Parts: sequence; structure tokens; C-alpha cells
Amino acid sequence: MKAKTKNIIFIIIFLLIIITLMILNIFTGGISLNPDGTVGNTAGNLNNSGLFCENDGKVYFSNSFDHGVIYVMDADESNLRKLNSMQARNILAGGSYLYYFQLGSSGDAGIGNIVSSKSFIRMNTNGKQTTGIIRETIVSAQLVDNYLYLLIAGDKTPELHKIKIDGSESEVLADYEINPVSVENGIIYYNGTRMDHYLYGLNTSTGSTSVIWRGNLWYPCVEGSYVYYLDVENNYRLCRYNMDQDIIEVLTDDRVDCFNVGNSYIYYQKNSETDPQLKCMRTDGSNVYIIAEGNYTNINMTSQYVYFQTYGDDISTFHAPLGGTDYSMFTAASTSALENQNK
Repeated sequence: MKAKTKNIIFIIIFLLIIITLMILNIFTGGISLNPDGTVGNTAGNLNNSGLFCENDGKVYFSNSFDHGVIYVMDADESNLRKLNSMQARNILAGGSYLYYFQLGSSGDAGIGNIVSSKSFIRMNTNGKQTTGIIRETIVSAQLVDNYLYLLIAGDKTPELHKIKIDGSESEVLADYEINPVSVENGIIYYNGTRMDHYLYGLNTSTGSTSVIWRGNLWYPCVEGSYVYYLDVENNYRLCRYNMDQDIIEVLTDDRVDCFNVGNSYIYYQKNSETDPQLKCMRTDGSNVYIIAEGNYTNINMTSQYVYFQTYGDDISTFHAPLGGTDYSMFTAASTSALENQNK
């Protein structure tokens, strides 16, 4: 009798678990939700086209040597493999999925893999089950918890959209340009684009916005209490602002085209007609040195490397160890791309 009672209890518990999972599947549309605090990629990477994205020890990237399609590798650049045949940028990662803006296919994609050119896509991290979220031209995008914040080019004016990761609950948050890439503690930090260039904050929990600092800035990247930014009224020099102490620090007097910050380093492109340079320094502006002479762009960072491209050349990609002084061609990706093409 006791054994039968235990069996009945076990069956009841098992059925309750199955029913609970079915209910959760219905309400989430079969999508695994992300833990609180999920952010899709760093602001610095996304301001540089979002070509690399690190998550849980894996680096997902747009392989310039293979038409910009998505590959994955370990953070040390080992175990590199191709995920699909879609050209991608603005790569985000969270939980079980990748998200990216799809520009088109590399030419060898099967019909079943093509959702639509110029779409924002959700895909399993193994490269399977590709799903279109929205068919629009995406200027920039970020993932915060279980919502995507998408700056859409729009027919007349840019718009900021908020969409749940399963494609539901779509709403327009603004009918003007808001770059959503810089996120800290659930707040999207962005510079004004209409009446001023102040620093604003969009609370993703409440939807409210507020002025954080009445500066004159562009491309804010928030890390902790610091805001790294381009100083608009002072020849776009690179500065940082301490929100806790209300202090501005000038990090360089160089005019800066683009920059990335993370892991205690800043990489930036010095704008100059006579001696343009890709430079590196610590986040307090110290230990400045030149990485490469010339004009470079698309500076992306992972936990171990910095990646960049020559301005005007979107095929070759270079890399250097974080904090290192030497750089070289990212040959692992070029070799893998060639092997894939020869299969």
C-alpha cells in the first residue's frame, strides 16, 4: 500500500511539473527567458558596428574574411567554427540566443536559412532555429533583460522601438534618435540629439527618462560611475565624467573618431590629416602608446583581444592582445573562412 501511495505521489508531482512547463511555454512563446541583469553587448563594441560579442566564454563575431557571416570561437581564439551563412552586425547575446542585424546572405545560404534581408534576427547560439524579429533597417540595438531596444532608421525619422525577445509587446518609445547601446544597472544612457547633447537616462523598468548631466557629449559609454564620451564643444577630445563626484577628466586632447573602453583599457582612433593613429591607454588616460599608424575603425574588444579594421577596407581584420603593443592579421579567421569555402 505504501509503495502504491509513493508511486501515485510521484506520478502526480511529475504531471504537475509537465503542466507547469507547458504553461510557461505558452506564456513565453517557447522562448527561454534571460536572468535579470542581462545586457547583450558592450556599448563600445556596438558603437563600432557590434562585430564581436563575448558571452559565457564564447566569442561570436562577424567574420570579415567570409563575407561578414557569424562565427564562434573561444575567447583565446581556439575552436573556431562557422554558425551560419548570414551577413551580420550589431551582434547581441543573452541566455540561449544570439540577436543580430542581418544584411543578407553570403551567397551559399540555403533557402530555409534566409528569413529576410535587412531584418533583426534571433538565433540559437548553436546557429539553429533562426527567427525574424522585425523587418527594418536597424541603426543600433541593445538587449536588456528580455527586451530588445532597436533604433530603426524609419521612413522619415528614426524611431526607438522596444520589443520582447519573442517578438511580442512591440512599442515605439521615441520618434527621434536615441542610441540605446550604453546600459548600466537597467538604465540606458544616451546623449540628446534634438535641443541639446545632455546625458539622459531611460529607466527600462519604469520607462521614465531624466537628465543625468548637462554636458555636451557624444557616444557615452557608462562603466560604473564613469561616463566615457567625446567632448563635442572641444574638438571631440575623449573625456570621462564621474557621476558620483561631478568631476570631468580630460583623457586626451587628440580629436577622436571612434573609441572603445573595457577591461581597464581604452582604444581610440586619433583623427589627423598628417599623423592618424590607433592608440591605447589606461582608462584614467595614463600609459598612452601607439598601436598602429594610419586610419582604423570598427574597434571591438573581448576579454583577451582588441580587433580593428583599416578604414575603407571591410575585408581584413587585425587583432592585438589587450595591453599589447604589437598587432597582426587575424589569421585564424581568414584560414577558417578559406577552409569553409573549399568544402
